[in-house]
Amino acid sequence: MSYVIRSVRADEWPAAKELRLAALRDPVAHLAFLETYEEAAARPDSYWRERTAGAAEGADARQQIIAEGPDGQWVGTLTVLVEEPGTTDWAGFPVERKQGHVVGVFVRPEERGSGLTEVLFDAALEWAWGRGLERVRLIVHEENGRAQRFYRRAGFLPSGLTVPLGDARELEFVLERSSAGVPFSDR
Repeated sequence: MSYVIRSVRADEWPAAKELRLAALRDPVAHLAFLETYEEAAARPDSYWRERTAGAAEGADARQQIIAEGPDGQWVGTLTVLVEEPGTTDWAGFPVERKQGHVVGVFVRPEERGSGLTEVLFDAALEWAWGRGLERVRLIVHEENGRAQRFYRRAGFLPSGLTVPLGDARELEFVLERSSAGVPFSDR
């Protein structure tokens, strides 16, 4: 299947909302997202407009990248947040250098195993390196083995940082720009 990989546009908030709600209905959403479907579904349209505009094409602080199928349906997404040195991340840890933080990774179940996640990650890393970020990180639930295996294949390695989250732990995986390998598309 042929996909169009691109950043969202600000006026595409209804599609961004629909894809996020689909992600939160996934059976493993409780391992991958900090928000529940019920919380997200209750948010007003103004929230979705602002959220999409803040991560749209041309935004500097974050970028939502989507995969669009031939029929125009959005079939996958991820977002890269820019974290600046001297700030604190969402978990209260200090940010020591300019880095990207990948969040909101989702591919519709019928598209999984097609190579789409790899293509999304290639686009995310290209965006991050193009902004001078020194590394990209992500946080993954300790019980989400499938995601951990993918992140290792993509070149991300555990940093040793763990984030307590309720009764579980989240593990940080990082990819240094200096050690970033060949993109999936060139393997």
